[in-house]
Amino acid sequence: MNAWITDYIEAQKAALDSIPIALVARLIETLRAALKEDRQVFVAGNGGSAANASHFATDLGKGSSDKAGARFRVLSLNDNVSWITALGNDYSYEEVYVRQLMNYGRGGDLLLTLSVSGSSPNLVRAVEWANAHGLHTIALVGGKRGRVAELAREVLVINATHYGRVEDAQMGICHMLCYAFMENPALGEIH
Repeated sequence: MNAWITDYIEAQKAALDSIPIALVARLIETLRAALKEDRQVFVAGNGGSAANASHFATDLGKGSSDKAGARFRVLSLNDNVSWITALGNDYSYEEVYVRQLMNYGRGGDLLLTLSVSGSSPNLVRAVEWANAHGLHTIALVGGKRGRVAELAREVLVINATHYGRVEDAQMGICHMLCYAFMENPALGEIH
């Protein structure tokens, strides 16, 4: 078991080392612009990536906003279970995110999708709609990349296909995006 744990940790380090620092820095600037322009930030995922999306929305909406002195308008599309089940039941599960964007999304807003496979039909539909309606689309994906990576305007690939490792790296990126504002409050200054 010790050897397995050691191997797991080494593979996790490799996944973290694959995070492109320049792209994370660019995403921080994208969020900074959204804050200054009072844009809505939408985030969505499935399974463990949905949990990461919820966590990110909490950290950005509360922690980053508290330190930045300005308020991020952030919404996790996978958090309203009643709405998701109504949309899934009346339309299809593929439409649970796009139908919410139809209500809330406006040109200039941001859509951040988190996916290990990059192939979730509900995320693909959301990114397609967002692109067609002038939203800035960002995808955090694993090594398989998938259709979401082909569609999103900005793509950050974690070079692994193991779900646990990619989801852990996603959360690390999400924490960097949030803690950039928590630990550098000047980023949130609006002039």
